[in-house]
Amino acid sequence: MDNRVETLSTVRIKKSDDLYKVVDSLNRTLKEQNLMFGLALDDEDDQTAVFTIYRT
Repeated sequence: MDNRVETLSTVRIKKSDDLYKVVDSLNRTLKEQNLMFGLALDDEDDQTAVFTIYRT
């Protein structure tokens, strides 16, 4: 069984309080397409968010 996760895209964007809602909606809607979305704060700039798209 192959359980690899492939990173398709990563982008840094200005942090927004409601950004997690978009990521949550994408994850709920597109999980059947084997897509997963992640959101994290940039290690060097707390005003920047890192948005990543994965194929599972």
